[in-house]
Amino acid sequence: MARMDIRDLVGRVMIDKQFLADLVRDPATVLADYDLSQEERAVIMQAVGRTDHTTERERARALQNILMKRWAT
Repeated sequence: MARMDIRDLVGRVMIDKQFLADLVRDPATVLADYDLSQEERAVIMQAVGRTDHTTERERARALQNILMKRWAT
């Protein structure tokens, strides 16, 4: 079975709220199932790693925005 890529990740983040919450809580585990470039992984980890006075919901929204701007074309 082929590993999923950034397009699969973007699609799932946009439609699956539980998946998005899991990604924000434990990105390393969730991303292990995806074949991502170092740049893709770094951008995602940076977006979900921001904990400076932000809630998980705010980080999830930021991640969705970043994914949409960079890869949902």
